[in-house]
Amino acid sequence: MELQLALDLVNIQEGIELVKQVEEYVDIVEIGTPVVINEGLRAVKEMKEAFPSLKVLADLKIMDAAGYEVMKASEAGADIITILGAAEDMSIKGAVEEAKKQGKKILVDMIAVKDLETRAKEVDAFGVDYICVHTGYDLQAVGKNSFEDLQTIKRVVKNAKTAVAGGIKLDTLPEVIKAQPDLVIVGGGITGHADIKGTAAQIQKLVKQG
Repeated sequence: MELQLALDLVNIQEGIELVKQVEEYVDIVEIGTPVVINEGLRAVKEMKEAFPSLKVLADLKIMDAAGYEVMKASEAGADIITILGAAEDMSIKGAVEEAKKQGKKILVDMIAVKDLETRAKEVDAFGVDYICVHTGYDLQAVGKNSFEDLQTIKRVVKNAKTAVAGGIKLDTLPEVIKAQPDLVIVGGGITGHADIKGTAAQIQKLVKQG
């Protein structure tokens, strides 16, 4: 089980300072969509240059022009690039094809997908690397989480690794680990703490035991 740190509400320099504190406890650093919108793919490039031993995920949430966008993110140094499960089949297949060419990986974000089980099966057949259930900020605000959704996709996904994101904190982590995802994505559950390093260490310990 791997641990991904999601950086959403920071600029590049703040992001780098944060990762310095938790570098030894995380496997993947996510440059979140708000950071890409504010800073561009330069954020991916600078993070990868600062931490060459960590994997960097570019959360582009691609919806169209997938091959081109995967190529640009790959050039910037991203190891993993996200596309939406709601995108056209051709777009997801195009993303996979380009990622293979570049030696990179594709994570499909299932945010807002209504029929999770059917779409997870379809997407799994396209050769993607990760399928992620994701409760976004707007639904977290009304108390939703992705834990049940994770069990749904775990039942049907045969080839891809499974991932879970959205509102995961130290106290909800045991419930997540029970469902045995391959990748656990935590943002504010680490970055929102006064003791960022200590929290990341505790979360990593649980993830690695799982």
